[in-house]
Amino acid sequence: MQKNTSAQVNDEWHVGPGAWIALIVVLLVFSGIFFKIEGMAWLGAFDFTTLGGGFGTMKTPESNTFLGSGGVSAKAGFLFALSLVPTVMLALGLLEIFTHYGAIRAAHKLLTPLLRPLLGIPGYTGLALITDLQSTDAGAALTKELYDSKKVTRKDIVIMGAWQYSGAGLINNYFSIGSAMFASFTIPIIIPLLLMFVLKFVGAGMVRLALNTIYKKDFADE
Repeated sequence: MQKNTSAQVNDEWHVGPGAWIALIVVLLVFSGIFFKIEGMAWLGAFDFTTLGGGFGTMKTPESNTFLGSGGVSAKAGFLFALSLVPTVMLALGLLEIFTHYGAIRAAHKLLTPLLRPLLGIPGYTGLALITDLQSTDAGAALTKELYDSKKVTRKDIVIMGAWQYSGAGLINNYFSIGSAMFASFTIPIIIPLLLMFVLKFVGAGMVRLALNTIYKKDFADE
């Protein structure tokens, strides 16, 4: 019985060529590499932000969108939540497909040697972290899915939340909102992006340190 169980575990985490291809594709789609490449705009068709698209505008584009203007209270909140549904559903649908072809297994094998010593979390959380670079909602949904399936612990969730919260939607927000500042940059625009990416690890590392010291007793049962 023990041999059969061991064989099943090894088969479950077996990583073949298809799994590596699935991981590479999902990383490219969610990493933002294809987002607005100068001179090669057609590559945007393979980017998650481009695939997610956007709602049209009403009569006055400056103030009216799908959400309208002047909404208050629960109804305004409901419309905003409704506007997030297509993006989250698209992200989870894509991730479900890539997971079926072994992307989670490949991510676990590839990223565990990096994420385990740096943040103390398993490698398959890497897809949730990468997804967060473009979509905070999809990243959060995938994180919840990992927790519900008991692939991560409460401690892992806190560390992942710290990584995701710091510079949430980094690539999408940087190239959309931050683009207004690009003209005044005296350094290559990639440098601030890389700095913010590194600081996400710094922030999550500090949270991990706090959990292992100050709040160690809170997670003693894990």
